[in-house]
Amino acid sequence: MKITVLGSTGSIGASTLDVVRQQAGRFQIHALVAGRNLDVLSSQILEFHPEVVVVADETSLTALALRLKELTIPRRVWPQLAAGAEARVAAATASEVGFVMSAIVGVAGLEATYAAIRGKKRVGLANKEVLVASGRLVMQAVREAGAELIPVDSEHNGAHQCFRAGARHEVTRLLLTASGGPFRETPREALNHPTWKMGRRITIDSATLMNKGFEVIEACWLFDLPPSQVDVVVHPQSSIHAMVEYNDGSVIAQISATDMRMPIQYALTYPERQRAPVARLDWTQPRAWNFSAPDMDKFRLLKLAYEAQELGGSATCTLNAADEVAVEAFLEGRIPFPAIATTVEETLQRQPVSEPETIQEVIAVDLASRRVARQIVAEARWAARAGKL
Repeated sequence: MKITVLGSTGSIGASTLDVVRQQAGRFQIHALVAGRNLDVLSSQILEFHPEVVVVADETSLTALALRLKELTIPRRVWPQLAAGAEARVAAATASEVGFVMSAIVGVAGLEATYAAIRGKKRVGLANKEVLVASGRLVMQAVREAGAELIPVDSEHNGAHQCFRAGARHEVTRLLLTASGGPFRETPREALNHPTWKMGRRITIDSATLMNKGFEVIEACWLFDLPPSQVDVVVHPQSSIHAMVEYNDGSVIAQISATDMRMPIQYALTYPERQRAPVARLDWTQPRAWNFSAPDMDKFRLLKLAYEAQELGGSATCTLNAADEVAVEAFLEGRIPFPAIATTVEETLQRQPVSEPETIQEVIAVDLASRRVARQIVAEARWAARAGKL
């Protein structure tokens, strides 16, 4: 099977390529789609020999061509090089591609992922923003095209496995686990996640539980559930990724080591199961698993996520855009940690809710919401300098 990896230089992209490496001969890389990390991308080109490589922009494209020349790779074996949104879509929809890994962080991956779904590809979804920003349109495309959308996030992948235990009408609720997300005062503290090694934004979102709020929204769309049937439980050990409760009282849990290669391989080989290159749990060792309810007052962003999904329309798109702006401002030291939630809440209050009918309209809402969020951040900084905060 030929594969396109959207976001090949990120952590999910790298793990996907490791699964391909472990499954030598079964999968072939058609396209690597990356941003500006040309060092990692160059090494991936040398190892996996993709037919197509796409980067963020023309500047990166020129730099990549120079890099390949420096590596003395004969031009006759160069991949086809391209840049920009149209090239991402082309890489995701190529007729020879059977699987697309959607792992570009943010709405930058939305168009290509949506196009892949409409092109009837199997898509491994590791990009939360695709469903958070445009769940209705994306799931409508899945149904109309008959495409396969297999979640790769550990919680949703675990839920996907648990749902195989019974009929959908027998499900009473889905439980997603969270490591706990303690508040941190500085970016350095907040980026020190105890269990997972993730990108900077996702790590901060885990500290605020915004990441879990996005997962609630994503689960509602993936599994056709109302927010009232999706619960979050704090589970610091991060061993149980998801649980599904059935109407007879049975609870099916998915348990595995904290290694993203397992859900990635599951998405690639579904409905088969193959031996994965991940550690096995040692059941002979004593262990304790703890569970508790999240404090919705303390973790305001989780509460806002539930409210945005209930509200519907473009509210969740605005939620995501505002959070990305606020997290960036925190990481750059422009706002304190608690102001992340304040920025998101005020953006939701100021940005009107609409019902986008196209992906382009979703992107327009995203851009408008970011402008509002940036204005709120600027107002907060002015107030702080003026001694009003």
